[in-house]
Amino acid sequence: MAVRTTPAPPGPRNRAAAGTSVDDRPDALWDMERSLHRRGFPAVAGVDEAGRGACAGPLVAAACVLPAGRRGRVPGLADSKLLTAAARERVYEEVVDRAVAWSVVVLPVADLDARGMHVTNIEALRRAVWALDPGADYVLTDGFPVPGLARPTLAVWKGDRVAACVAAASVLAKVTRDRIMLGVHERWPEYDFAVHKGYSTAAHDAALQRYGPCPEHRKRFVNVARARDAHAARGLQLTGSAAMVDDGAMRPVSGEPR
Repeated sequence: MAVRTTPAPPGPRNRAAAGTSVDDRPDALWDMERSLHRRGFPAVAGVDEAGRGACAGPLVAAACVLPAGRRGRVPGLADSKLLTAAARERVYEEVVDRAVAWSVVVLPVADLDARGMHVTNIEALRRAVWALDPGADYVLTDGFPVPGLARPTLAVWKGDRVAACVAAASVLAKVTRDRIMLGVHERWPEYDFAVHKGYSTAAHDAALQRYGPCPEHRKRFVNVARARDAHAARGLQLTGSAAMVDDGAMRPVSGEPR
């Protein structure tokens, strides 16, 4: 498991600045954090993950504390799923530059296979919050509660669309994971991970059926297990028959991978 965390540098991004509101213009995406600031919680963290529904690649969780006021109003910030790849990259750079604190946690496929998706997902979100420096006073999670944070928390339905800090965390997680999947694509280009990022698509499933799973595929997913079993059965058919006869040089069948 890898953890990356960046504390804020001295100056306007410090923890004290997080509780000083200099811009109260109405904006729904910042309403929840503004309300918590006024109630005495200067550092409000959002936490979210990327890759939970993918059948290949790691799970990435991120946490983020944005400063109050104008500096915390990241241009173009929105739920990462609503942004283009280019827009996500721009927002990512803004979030990293402006955040009071942010962290990213990457859980490899081996952890997901060993412990199951829900357990590892909760653990990743928890570790992302713990890695914040300075730490959060209050935590907003996306959709479901994350126990064991030892601080006030609130699970927010569609949090990445209604709370700025959760949207920021979603961008951090998504961009980090997409970059990782580009590296995975370089190792196994036949699956076209650069396009679908490990999610199940018709083209991805077709590649799974043709080549079988690679080490980055999650063995607990039904389509991955089906492709693995089909390739195992195909191997037995090719090598397990006692009636096989060596009748000359083998030639590739037209259309089959070599």
